[in-house]
Amino acid sequence: MAKVNGIGGVFIRCADKAASMAWYEKNLGLTMESWGGSVLQFSTATAPEGKNPYARLSCFAADSTYFAPSNGSVVINLRVDNLDEMVQQLQANGVALIDTPVDDDFGKFAWVLDPDGNKIELWEQK
Repeated sequence: MAKVNGIGGVFIRCADKAASMAWYEKNLGLTMESWGGSVLQFSTATAPEGKNPYARLSCFAADSTYFAPSNGSVVINLRVDNLDEMVQQLQANGVALIDTPVDDDFGKFAWVLDPDGNKIELWEQK
């Protein structure tokens, strides 16, 4: 049986494509290309020592509050190399965090909304 072996991309409908691209570049440090996006390299070289990098597909109940305050049906989880530094960068740029960052068994997490109201989960793997 054929199976999925990874995430090939995240595609976002934007009210103002140029403004959204600029927001992701300024606030999350992504290099946005003229074709409308950024290539995210995913390899063992970017994972913490001794850890295999991974991505997840998770299903939530329709009444889950995990997506709040977004009204969207998707949360985008983006890996970051240094969550503490990313949070400082976001705050310096005037981007409000959703709730307090969390450090748990899976790593460090923080959440923001992009200009289109999509919830972005930032994750530094332990």
